[in-house]
Amino acid sequence: MLHFAFDAPTAYLVAGFLYAAMPIMVWLVMGSGRSRAANIWCLGGLLLGLATLLLALRRDWPGWASYALTNGFFYAGTLLHLMALRLELAQPSAWRKGLVGFGLLMLGHEYLRLGLQSPALRFLWVLVGLAVLLGWTLLGGLDALNGWLLASVQPAWGNMAYQLALLVGFTLVSALLDLPFELYSTFRLEQQFGFNRTTPKLFVLDLLKNALVGALIGLPLAALVLWIMGATGGLWWLWAWGAWVGFNLLIMVVYPTLIAPIFNKFEPLADEGLKARVQALMQRCGFAAKGLFVMDGSRRSAHGNAYFTGLGAAKRVVFYDTLLAKLSPAEVEAVLAHELGHFKHRHITQRIVMVFGISLLALALLGWLAQQPGFYTGLGVMPNVGLGMGAPNDALALLLFMLALPVFSFFISPLAAQLSRTHEFQADAYACAQASGADLASALLKLHEDNAATLTPDPVYVRFYYSHPPASERLAALAMRRA
Repeated sequence: MLHFAFDAPTAYLVAGFLYAAMPIMVWLVMGSGRSRAANIWCLGGLLLGLATLLLALRRDWPGWASYALTNGFFYAGTLLHLMALRLELAQPSAWRKGLVGFGLLMLGHEYLRLGLQSPALRFLWVLVGLAVLLGWTLLGGLDALNGWLLASVQPAWGNMAYQLALLVGFTLVSALLDLPFELYSTFRLEQQFGFNRTTPKLFVLDLLKNALVGALIGLPLAALVLWIMGATGGLWWLWAWGAWVGFNLLIMVVYPTLIAPIFNKFEPLADEGLKARVQALMQRCGFAAKGLFVMDGSRRSAHGNAYFTGLGAAKRVVFYDTLLAKLSPAEVEAVLAHELGHFKHRHITQRIVMVFGISLLALALLGWLAQQPGFYTGLGVMPNVGLGMGAPNDALALLLFMLALPVFSFFISPLAAQLSRTHEFQADAYACAQASGADLASALLKLHEDNAATLTPDPVYVRFYYSHPPASERLAALAMRRA
């Protein structure tokens, strides 16, 4: 029996020769009868073939040369094919726009490839988020989307369909804008450090599953909130808050058994020694769970984790299989004791109450802002009443509020981060009392090493963004408790 091994460079070499040979053969066969469009098409095909050939030689070329030439040939070949098509259809070639697009694609690609390796440029890339925000608001992106849907959907399907279409359209465009960063993070950044185990097929399946689950859950909730906004008068925000709270509590109950299994496999913890150890710990802590489960986190990532999920009788403990592979049973017990510390100190309940309280204040604020014309026009959107269409502004108000709120909540983020870090120290102290502080310290150090996390981050950055204390501070606090 013969066995063949797939070799990517060889495959690229064969495909490149075939791609390059095809336009050459077409050029020769057509002879003097070639049109200008045919000549341009053949040249574009030749460049695409050369790009494919260069893929086979990348490992033998300097990175800067191979990437620039390969992608340049791909972009140029595609551009020439588009120009040939426009000529064949008797349309203006628009070559100037094509060259501009070619230049932007090349610069954008090289920036993503090289620039994001630099911390300074990586920081600058954050400004893209600001550009997207300005594009949606002051530059008229949301206003244009709203105007198009208002004219095309609302007359035929009514106000509710138009508003849902606006929410869906905004979500789809935002997802497409985020997709390049997700791809880079998964297949470049995570891959570079050996964490990524997600295949392109699994990535696409996850996108489809997320879209389906989001539609099945999000659309009915959005329709309910929009109906409440239009039917319950000036106190709509109070009724909407009640619906939102009920929805979140319901999700907490059904997530472990109905939603999470869509994305991952969960199996009962099979290690009887570790199972007995964990059950003894939970008994000491007075914590009851419906079961202990292992999740196939290794399908997507090498990162390890453990968490509690569910509400009330549906609570369960979930371990990533990657975590069990990295830590000893004693270290797993210490990590679990830390998580139990959050329940002992009612941190989860406090956070839920805080989130619900802040959401009530936010919806009350939105209830007032939604009645102010300046709220819309100040953010670059003409309210529907101002357009004379008679359509509600409810979906517009929700989207504008969602876009603007993070800008102002940024300034209170250090308070929330500080509270979270305090909770982590309290959970560490509880873990030291219920398990081994030395094992917890060892587990923390392993997880930081495995996750390639820095032990000494910038203190200002920590104050704004770190929900957990830096590892050096946690390890120092654990050492003092053991002393």
